[in-house]
Amino acid sequence: MLKLAFRNIFRNRLRTGLTLGAIVCGVAAIIVSGGFVEDVFVQLRESTIHAQLGHVQVVREGYFEAGSREPSRYLMQDPQTVTRALARLPQVQDVMTRLNFSGLANNGRADLAIVGEGVEPGKEARLGSALSFVAGRNLRDDDTFGVVVGEGVAQALKLEPGSPLNLTVNTADGALNSLEFEVVGVFRSFSRDYDDRAVRIPQPAAQELLFTPAVHSVVVLLGDTAATDGVVAAARRALAGSGYEVKPWHELADFYEKTVALYRRQFGALQFIVMLMLVMSVASTVNMVVHERTGEFGTLLALGLRRRQVFQMVLLENTLLGVIGAALGVGVGVALAWLLSAAGLDMPPPPGSNSGYTATIRIVPGVLAAAAITGALAATLAALLPGRRAAKLPVVDALRHNV
Repeated sequence: MLKLAFRNIFRNRLRTGLTLGAIVCGVAAIIVSGGFVEDVFVQLRESTIHAQLGHVQVVREGYFEAGSREPSRYLMQDPQTVTRALARLPQVQDVMTRLNFSGLANNGRADLAIVGEGVEPGKEARLGSALSFVAGRNLRDDDTFGVVVGEGVAQALKLEPGSPLNLTVNTADGALNSLEFEVVGVFRSFSRDYDDRAVRIPQPAAQELLFTPAVHSVVVLLGDTAATDGVVAAARRALAGSGYEVKPWHELADFYEKTVALYRRQFGALQFIVMLMLVMSVASTVNMVVHERTGEFGTLLALGLRRRQVFQMVLLENTLLGVIGAALGVGVGVALAWLLSAAGLDMPPPPGSNSGYTATIRIVPGVLAAAAITGALAATLAALLPGRRAAKLPVVDALRHNV
């Protein structure tokens, strides 16, 4: 029956070619759109990690829930114990500390509320590969009182490299303290909201500004983002019972999680629409084939072929057609993905960002499998009703079609 089904699908080559063309186009469309969506996820993920969060953060328990209201209660007085424990874990490339603060930035004429970070410049430069500098440069270890500011801060206070900037904050004891810095760079990240308020200064200067030798968080840079969950589990075991909380980047990136959820639903809807269109397209062809072969089915039934076998034959023919179309569609989709990726797709800035980017079409095994299954399944589903009708043909009426 398999051999007969394979020969039957090529009896009318034009109709078979049109059906295969529809399946190939549908499968290729799923691969290209799915690869584009996966690229959005990857670029957004890496921008989130390498501009702000790092792969893993360790803080005092409760800091993420209440630290913004009472940051002085969640200072880490002995971060070296944590950094040494984390540095020994596999896949860890670098471990750095941060001291967070909020206050006012003043350029001598106007004030602006800011959120700041005291960072280790050399290590942060290795982590922050997704930060682009629109003016000046990044902090260096010898910048005692240097500051880099977000693009929005620079625009609001009319700052440029070399401009003085005064930062005023509340210390842990409730006193006001102020230091003057020199702007050495203006950066742009993927998040416009972050750029509108963020400043970064060397950690020793931040500790002097806040009158504290402590830090708020330890940030970990990994060699492979896929290793994040394993490193988080190992870090939690290493720091168990010490009063610290270990968070992976994806638990801190609310915007990323919501974007992924939205795009996955959109891609699922697109996949369903493509499958529905394929089912309707293939079903139309199958109905025509069944009508034209009515006399043939009547002869087969008259010769003793069971009705169940007629149904199976129609179903098998279209399943083979779907499998062939899916295989061809995967090949065409992968070729299109390579061509489009080689050309590059210049994209405008996404919502909430000032930076455009170059998109590619990623070849993801899961997307290839989903596309192939969709193409094959659509052809099989399209044959169910026509096959059932062919199996229920009255033999006498079907034989009259041979006259």
